[in-house]
Amino acid sequence: MTHDDAVVAAPTSLNVVVLAAGKSSRMGTTGSHKLLARFGGTPLVRRSTLIACDCDCQSVFVVTGHRHLEIQQVIADLDIGVVYNPDYRSGIASSIRSGVEAAEVNNPQGILLMLADMPLISVDALNSLIAAFRSLHGVCIVRAVAQGMPGNPVIFPAALYGDLKCLSGDLGARSIVAKSKMPVINVEIGDGARLDVDTPDQVIAAGGLLA
Repeated sequence: MTHDDAVVAAPTSLNVVVLAAGKSSRMGTTGSHKLLARFGGTPLVRRSTLIACDCDCQSVFVVTGHRHLEIQQVIADLDIGVVYNPDYRSGIASSIRSGVEAAEVNNPQGILLMLADMPLISVDALNSLIAAFRSLHGVCIVRAVAQGMPGNPVIFPAALYGDLKCLSGDLGARSIVAKSKMPVINVEIGDGARLDVDTPDQVIAAGGLLA
């Protein structure tokens, strides 16, 4: 094998962080947790984690917080890292920080941030994002879009891990995309890029059953 062959053969390494720590505060007083709602008979957080595990990545980390023990129970048998964020009440930034700190340990060239409450995300959609990231050798941001409108998931290159860990409050990583001088590649994945479920009505409208 020549040196050039070795370079070509080595894929751009990438880990997935599934963000599943939120308070589920818009589910009202029913006691239902959106991530435990069943889609096709499977709790949503497990469905999202299985999709992450099946995509073309190296490792998967799930960040938990609210009702940690219940969330952990439905994914305990999967080959993943579970990261508990004790500061989850402060907002999504602390969960992004916890996830990146765990996922960067084996030095991936990219981290795909994925929300656990998006029931239309598919393995094919994740692989489309990953393929785009690898086509530019991991020196870009790759963002899922729906009919051209920005959405999730988003892949960040290693150069931006420090910025991700400096986020604070309940603001996600959109500001980093806006401020970065990295190329931003938009990948059309359809409505799944913008459909998340925050309320009982949204869970039911998306085909879920409340637990």
